[in-house]
Amino acid sequence: MIAEDVRLLRESLAAVLELEDDITVVAAVERGDEVVAAALEARPEVALLDIDLPALDGISAAELLRDQVPGCRPVILTGLTRPGHLRRALAAGAAGFLLKHAVPGTIVDAIREVAAGGRVIDPQLALAALETPDNPLPAREIDVLRLAATGAGPEEIAETLFLSVGTVRNYLSSAITRLDARNRVDAIRIATDQGWL
Repeated sequence: MIAEDVRLLRESLAAVLELEDDITVVAAVERGDEVVAAALEARPEVALLDIDLPALDGISAAELLRDQVPGCRPVILTGLTRPGHLRRALAAGAAGFLLKHAVPGTIVDAIREVAAGGRVIDPQLALAALETPDNPLPAREIDVLRLAATGAGPEEIAETLFLSVGTVRNYLSSAITRLDARNRVDAIRIATDQGWL
């Protein structure tokens, strides 16, 4: 199964995979919120999931597949080398994590390996993840930064998370300090680049 929002990429990938004698594309979707329903119907062994799907990202879709379609093994495809994403993907149950611009043979080999019960991680992404520090932010600071990243102000964040405005400001200040950021926008950028948001 393929989940990719860019039609040209989705159809090209399907065409390449269909050239293989031992691989059949049983479903192709363009949105993350369509992944589970398609997998329940088609029962794929492997699901190639773009990390940046609309409506539901590929990592969240992988987590749902793990829980609702345990026979399907997700492989995340990414165009970005954000190390935090690899850790999140593995925690969500992904069996593979590859760069989208990998040569077709690498993706085909990865599908075979994952279908056989193995795991496949792009070496560049694995190295970047090993070189990246662990997330220094506690869960509540992540929640506050995630809402701030949507443009919500302290009052709106406080209302959403059932906190006082002062507590929200303290969490934002603490996150800025932990990330050695210049301000809230810089903290959001750093956390996003590391894949912590």
